[in-house]
Amino acid sequence: MSGPRLPLAGVLRLDRPSDIWFKPALSVVAAVAPPNLLLLALGRLDLAMYTMAGSLCALYAHHRPYAARAGVLARVVLGMTAGLAVALVAASLTTNAVVLVTVGALLAAAQKALCDATRIGPPANVVLTFITSASLFVPQTLGQVPGHLALALAAGAWAWIVGMAPGLARPHGPERRATAHALTLAAGHAEQARSRTADGPRARAAAAAGVHAARQTLLSVRGDDTRLALERLVVRAEAALAGPADADPARLRAWARDLRGTGPLPRPDGLADGDRAAGALRAGDRAAGHRVGGDRPDDDELLGAEADRAAGQPPLWHRLGPLDPVAVRTALGCALAGYASLALGVGRPYWAVVTAASLYQANVTLTWNRAVQRVVGNLAGVLAFAALVPLAHVHRAALVLVCLALNFGAEALISRNYWLGSVCVTPMALLITEFAQYQDSGRLITERVVDTLVGAAVGFVAAVAVTNRRAGDRLGHALTAVEGARDRAAHLLTEPRPAPTALESARRGLAAALVDLRTTADAASGEWWQRALPEERVVTAERSAHRTLAATVRRQGLHPARNTHARAEDVRR
Repeated sequence: MSGPRLPLAGVLRLDRPSDIWFKPALSVVAAVAPPNLLLLALGRLDLAMYTMAGSLCALYAHHRPYAARAGVLARVVLGMTAGLAVALVAASLTTNAVVLVTVGALLAAAQKALCDATRIGPPANVVLTFITSASLFVPQTLGQVPGHLALALAAGAWAWIVGMAPGLARPHGPERRATAHALTLAAGHAEQARSRTADGPRARAAAAAGVHAARQTLLSVRGDDTRLALERLVVRAEAALAGPADADPARLRAWARDLRGTGPLPRPDGLADGDRAAGALRAGDRAAGHRVGGDRPDDDELLGAEADRAAGQPPLWHRLGPLDPVAVRTALGCALAGYASLALGVGRPYWAVVTAASLYQANVTLTWNRAVQRVVGNLAGVLAFAALVPLAHVHRAALVLVCLALNFGAEALISRNYWLGSVCVTPMALLITEFAQYQDSGRLITERVVDTLVGAAVGFVAAVAVTNRRAGDRLGHALTAVEGARDRAAHLLTEPRPAPTALESARRGLAAALVDLRTTADAASGEWWQRALPEERVVTAERSAHRTLAATVRRQGLHPARNTHARAEDVRR
C-alpha cells in the first residue's frame, strides 16, 4: 500500500518550552567554556574539536535521577570517546574521502541504533555523529590520537561533574519533576474526559506516557522515604488515568505545584502511614511476592514497584533487533548523502552525513517532518552566521564567546521546535570550523547550503526506499500483549479475594502494555509500504483495556467505588 500523506501544516509550529530548558542550556555553557577559554589562553584553539567532544556530553541525561545519571553520563562520555577514537584512527590511516564517508555512515548507524535501543534521550545520536563525522576530515597522525583522546576524556570528566553538580542542591529534583509532570497530564486527561472533547484520546495517551515515564524514573532510584512518597503520588496519577470520572484535577495540579519546589512532599489522603509502607517495601518476602503488612490499600498499591524493579529491561541485543531497518536507513542515507556531496565538489561532506543522520525518526512521516525542520532551520542559521561572522572575526575571544552564546541559544530554543534550535546550531557549527583558522565565509555558506539540501533530500529518499516491515509485526505483538494483560487482570477481578500483589502487578503490566501499544501504533501508522493495519482492533483493545484498568483501580480502593453492579459490568466489558 502507499504511504500516508506528508504534511506541511504544523511542522514548524512552536511548542511550549521544556520545563527545564535552562538546565541543558546552562550546563553546556558551563562544560564548554572552561576548556575553550583555557585553549584560547594557550593559543591552541585548534584543539577545541577534541575538548568539544567531551564537553557536549553535558547535554545528556538531564531528566534522569542523579544515581542513574552518573552511570548514563559516564557511558555517554565513553561512547563519545570510542566513536572519536575510530574516527581519528581512520583519519590517520587514509585520506580517501569515499572511505572516510563510508566509515562515518557506519558509525552514524551504530550510534543511532544504540541511542534508540538504550533510549538515551535528547540530543540522542546527532551530537555523537556530528563529532565523529567532523573528526574524520581533520588531518591526523596515529601518534597524535592518544593525546587528542585524552583531551576528550578530560573534558568529558568535567562535563560529568557539571551534569551531577545540581544534585547537591536538589538531590531528588528529576524524580520530583517527573512525578509532577505525570500528575499534571493526569489532571488534563481527567478534564478532557469530562468535557468529552476531540482531544480526549490524545490527552489520555499523553497522560499514560507521562505516568509510565514517571514510574520508570522512580525505578532507577534507590529506596528511601522520598521515593516511596513519590510512588504514592504516581499511583494517584495512575488512578486518575484509569478512572478520570473519580479524579480531582484541582488536587492533582496542587500536588504537582508542590513537587516543583523544594518544600515537603505532599501526602495524599489515606497514605499517611509512610513508615509502615516503607518497612513493608523493604521486607524480603515482598520481593518473593508475599503479602506484608495490613490490609489497607496504601500498602497494596506499592507492591508492584518492587516487582517492576525485579523484572528489569530485556537484554540490549533484544532491543537492537527491531531497529535493524532504522540502522540500515541511517547507514545507506548517510553514505549516499556523503557521496553526493563529494560528487558536487563540497569540501566538507560530513555536513551532508550529519544532516542525513539527524532526519531519521520512528517512521517516514516523522522523518519528513524532521527533514523540513532541518532545512528551514539550517537555511535560517546560515543567514544568522552571515550576520554574526563580522563580530566573531573581531578577536579570537569574540569567536569563543559567540559560540558559547549560540550553545546556550540552541539548547534554550530546541525544545520549542527542532528548526528553531537549528537556527543557533548551524552558525555555531560553522564558527567551530574557524577555531583552527579563519575561513572564507562565502564558501562556508555555500557549502553548508548545498550539504543541507543534499543531505535532507538523499536522506529522506533512503528512508522511503528502506521499508520497515517490522513496524506492522511489532504492532501485532503489542496488540497480543495488551489483550493478554487485559485478560489476566479481568480474571483476577472475578476472584472473590485476589492476591494484592498479583492484582497490582496485573494493573501495572496492563498500563505498560497500553503505553507500548499506543507508541507502536503511532509509529506503524506513519510508516510507508505497510500492509493494512488493524486499526479497529487497536481501538477496541484500548477501550477494553482502559475499562479493565478502571475496574482494577476501583477494586484496589484507589478511587471511591461505585455500586457492585457497575463494577461487575466493567469486568464483563
